[in-house]
Amino acid sequence: MSRLTRGTETTLESEGHRDETPADTVSGRPPHAGTRPPRLHEAEGFVGTIARGWAADDVRPALAAGTAEAAADHRRRLVERLPGRTIVVSSGRAPRRNGDASYGFRPDSDFVWLTGCQAEGATLVLRPAADGHHATLYLPPPARPGETAFFGDPDHGELWVGSSPGVREWGLALQIEAQPVEALAGALEKCSGAWATPSVAERHVAAYGLVREGRLSATLSDLRMIKDEWEVEQLRLAVDATVGGFEAVMHEVPTAIDGLGERWLQGTFDRHARTHGNGPGYSTIVGSGPHAPTLHWVRCDGPVLPDLPLLLDMGVETTTLYTADVTRTVPPSGSFSPEQREVHDLVERAHRAGMAQVRPGIQYTDFHFAAMEVVATGLHDWGLLDVSVDEALSPAGQQHRRYLVCGIGHHLGLDVHDCLSSEYEDYMGALLQPGMVMTVEPGLYFHAHDLTVPPELRGVGVRLEDDLLVTAEGHEVLSDGLPIDARGIERWARQHGGTGTAPSGGGTGR
Repeated sequence: MSRLTRGTETTLESEGHRDETPADTVSGRPPHAGTRPPRLHEAEGFVGTIARGWAADDVRPALAAGTAEAAADHRRRLVERLPGRTIVVSSGRAPRRNGDASYGFRPDSDFVWLTGCQAEGATLVLRPAADGHHATLYLPPPARPGETAFFGDPDHGELWVGSSPGVREWGLALQIEAQPVEALAGALEKCSGAWATPSVAERHVAAYGLVREGRLSATLSDLRMIKDEWEVEQLRLAVDATVGGFEAVMHEVPTAIDGLGERWLQGTFDRHARTHGNGPGYSTIVGSGPHAPTLHWVRCDGPVLPDLPLLLDMGVETTTLYTADVTRTVPPSGSFSPEQREVHDLVERAHRAGMAQVRPGIQYTDFHFAAMEVVATGLHDWGLLDVSVDEALSPAGQQHRRYLVCGIGHHLGLDVHDCLSSEYEDYMGALLQPGMVMTVEPGLYFHAHDLTVPPELRGVGVRLEDDLLVTAEGHEVLSDGLPIDARGIERWARQHGGTGTAPSGGGTGR
């Protein structure tokens, strides 16, 4: 029997050891049986040996090019809107899942927008200064050798979770003053009356007289509504990776039909999103047949039926945390039935009508009303409305919404439903501006147990969703790597339905 000691191989026999069996082992019990296992932080021998013999592990933040500059500009824009204000924003903490297990950490979106930092338990303090503001980022230092937390904290100790950047490394990478989080209390003592976002811990709000001011969240939401060039590039990357994810999922449809079902396709996309980004930007929706009309079918626990439409609502979140949000409804067999195609064609007409309204100077909700007019007219022509189209579209009517109860678009960015803290007049009541990124996503949802629709339509759900950038001239469809017409989708489904080559990370053109 041999062992390695500081790189030199020695044998137990060469050190004078002999094969001696402890007396307690002979009696059937190991040494120290019946006693409480030692607490390592109380064991002097362990504490001494675990603290030494470690090489320095220089870890730097893995930031996308332009992150620091974009975050600095975002801070500038905020303080221009709220001059003279002291502002506190935190990254937050991972919530508990169950027992002592936590969910994976995802930082607060406002914090990321202002800092580019994704560290858990970090806080940004913005103070008024002669040049506009002074920013300080407070971060938990890594628990490194020589500290009890190095081996004693399973949530954050580097022996448990791996090495991470230090405070100095974060400051250099983000071009911001960075301090250990232990200095935060002293800073907050001078911040009574400062505005705090919802991500700031309640204990800090109460202890230091901070104010949860809704105007701060609303201002951040309004500012985030207009994406700069760097943000648009992140969203392009998210959409391109998502298109590749659709190809990956379609490639696995035959396997899902053979028995692995919706879960297999959900897992396929989530694996793709983790490989080509941070992960899925929201819970992936895979709904086959009667599950397709369920708006947020995230259980994904059913079979994939070959002859019924398969609704896929999926988005990759980039490593910078910007997400795509794209939906297509595909025929697993490669062809829609005549009835399914008719539904898809109506949704497509509504989709195109909605997208045609996306351009600067048009009120945000115009795309909604344009798409709804097409939907209501089509349903009336099919005999599914017992009132006129005008009555259905009136505020007191809305009978057509039985088959489309959800909204049909939203802003997109760091959150899949971005900018939700904005007031109505600054969101739905506002005019579209260049730099906005939004979805358009009409659909029709005929549930299997809905007796108001003919049997051939029951259990058919169709949604089309694209991600659009508002430009100075109109709009750009960022997700145009996927077709939207029924014939094009059929060709695409046959091309990627398990008979072609393995999918790539990005998308392909129409």
